[in-house]
Amino acid sequence: MKANWRGFSGVLVMSAALLAACGSNADSSAASHGQANVAYAGSLQLLNEHTVGPAFAKATGYGYSGRGAGSFGLSKEISSGEISPNVFESIGAAPITQLEPSRTSWYVSFAASPIVVVYNPHTSYAPTLKLISQGKLPLSRLFKLFASKGFLLGRTNPNTDPQGQAFYEMVELGVRRLHLPKGLVQQDLGSVDNPAQVFSETSLEARLEAGQLDAASAFESQAIQLHLPYISLPASINFGSPSLAKDYATASLTLSGGSVVHGVPLLVDATVLGHNATSAADAFVRYQLQTAGRRAFVHAGYNVFRPIFVGTRVPRSLRNTR
Repeated sequence: MKANWRGFSGVLVMSAALLAACGSNADSSAASHGQANVAYAGSLQLLNEHTVGPAFAKATGYGYSGRGAGSFGLSKEISSGEISPNVFESIGAAPITQLEPSRTSWYVSFAASPIVVVYNPHTSYAPTLKLISQGKLPLSRLFKLFASKGFLLGRTNPNTDPQGQAFYEMVELGVRRLHLPKGLVQQDLGSVDNPAQVFSETSLEARLEAGQLDAASAFESQAIQLHLPYISLPASINFGSPSLAKDYATASLTLSGGSVVHGVPLLVDATVLGHNATSAADAFVRYQLQTAGRRAFVHAGYNVFRPIFVGTRVPRSLRNTR
């Protein structure tokens, strides 16, 4: 898969500018009842800022502002009152359920994107990574490569980001299923928040493009949108299939604070935060569940499925999208 690095760099610059411009709006309370202020998982940055947000505003007449970061980090900021969005989109439901029941009592799942390994095609490791991506070298070679001296691997923080948790758990599952030495997980990744590997989700691929990393974690949707070469992973370890939830749950990770988390499918989940609920917030979620929004997610590389509502007090305007 050929990478369009020049285009990628330009997209990142534009995205950074958009986030800087939108951040203050998403941080403040929704003074206007005509605006969807959306806090979203960082992996949704390009899709929300360049496609869904503008299209939603054009189609409905409501305003849009967005803020992207790790889902668990956003959940904590919302809980503390540091930010006050009226829509929250996370990867995985846990960041949303942490806000129940005071701020919401429901969420909807509607899309999924598996974990992949993206890589820089210009480093000394690129030929080997390309052969792995083509299936000409076994996947076990990838996990051994991660532990190689000098190999620069990037990932997000499991303490604040579901992708970071899933990537760590993916390595655990991969090592186990390929019958590799158990100690390879520690050799590959180090501590949960290993400072040599852990970066913010919105900057990870920029570091890869700049040559600061040989490979990094990503969602397949990110790789597709950014035209990055990547290695696909089997469904049994990529956290992209809801039907394999029980298999993913066999992987676990102890976070820095001592809590233990288990693997879950990486679904896109959304909710309206009740204390700031507005017609614009409801409309933004509804837009993504209907034809135009679903088409945008499919085009961006997501697997879209029939909306699954969980919880109580789902807004009446959304019930007919079940």
